[in-house]
Amino acid sequence: MIALDLSRLLSRAGFATPTGIDRVELAYARHFLANGGGHCFAAINAVGRIGALPRDNAARFVERLEGTWRGGAAAEAAHEIAGLARGLRRAALFRGVGALQSRLREDKNPVYMLVSHSHLDRARGIARLKQGSGARFVCLIHDLIPLDHPQYTSAAQTKRHRRRIDTVAALADAIIVNSAATKTALRGRVEPQIPITIAPLGIDVAVEPRAAAEPPYFVCLGTIEPRKNHALLLDIWHRLSAEHGERTPRLLVIGRRGWRSEAVVRRLAGLRSFVGERAGLSDAEVAVLMRGARAVLLPSFAEGFGLPVIEALASGAPVLCSDLPALRESGGGVPDYLDPQDAEAWRAAILDYAVESPRRTAQLVRLTGWRAPTWDEHFAIVDRFLARLS
Repeated sequence: MIALDLSRLLSRAGFATPTGIDRVELAYARHFLANGGGHCFAAINAVGRIGALPRDNAARFVERLEGTWRGGAAAEAAHEIAGLARGLRRAALFRGVGALQSRLREDKNPVYMLVSHSHLDRARGIARLKQGSGARFVCLIHDLIPLDHPQYTSAAQTKRHRRRIDTVAALADAIIVNSAATKTALRGRVEPQIPITIAPLGIDVAVEPRAAAEPPYFVCLGTIEPRKNHALLLDIWHRLSAEHGERTPRLLVIGRRGWRSEAVVRRLAGLRSFVGERAGLSDAEVAVLMRGARAVLLPSFAEGFGLPVIEALASGAPVLCSDLPALRESGGGVPDYLDPQDAEAWRAAILDYAVESPRRTAQLVRLTGWRAPTWDEHFAIVDRFLARLS
């Protein structure tokens, strides 16, 4: 039996769009709901302990939340989702802890699984659950960026992530990672006897979106924060606007405002004739915008996995991205990879992709042979890994 922790999704019930980690926890919830097998759901409660969630209510919550994020649910569903989340949190608090431990003790091979970084820094709750139920702890680690690249996050986040990895080192019985790059970063921080498997993330391949006919534009997808290197693109667009005036292609920045985004937001306001900001879009709306773009631009300084790369390629859009190991794992031989600090190389590539150049045509040819990774492939790896653990 597996008890999947849904704490991350419960905390995101009021958000219009998901992050990459949200998508992962949602995919795991769907997988275990479809799989049956007596699996259950859990969440951390208000006093820091982990309790059981009613399966039917959890299933309804997952269904409604997914519908909202995909753009297929009515806006009125937000009220229902918030109510379901509150009810599930109450269930985890009142009698949930005892119910979860009792249920796990009844199974021969109980597993508690946490696939987000939610409350991974609160080791006491996980240790109590293991001690009270005999369950093994399996977690999914998405990246170690706050530890390996602390300049791209706050001191508080670096400290919190260090506690998360300390929890993993002390309590994890097995670990899933999304890429070889993440495994390399993690391996030196945990005991060698803890098994680690690489299971690249999948995406949900939807019907090919139709792009509206618009003037040439590019898309930059991701949270606005220093690590994503929006400043490089704004420098380029400032120069392009001076050189080409009204013939400058547009740039659409798609993503929420994150840590230390103020400087970028101020610069966006000064370039609004050529650069637009979009937030709160559904998956379907983002797919349409990517489909119509000359290219999706991802000049990040650090990544644990290239989810925006595979989302862009799956939509049929060419990709210009940083030359990072994690992004090469995701994009393979399709994207054009560039140094995130080489503004001239990015400017030249953007000008090439703004027209039907041989460079852009060559990537579109490479893209015809690319296949999107699926969640079925991810879970085939994970299920085999868990079976060996048993």
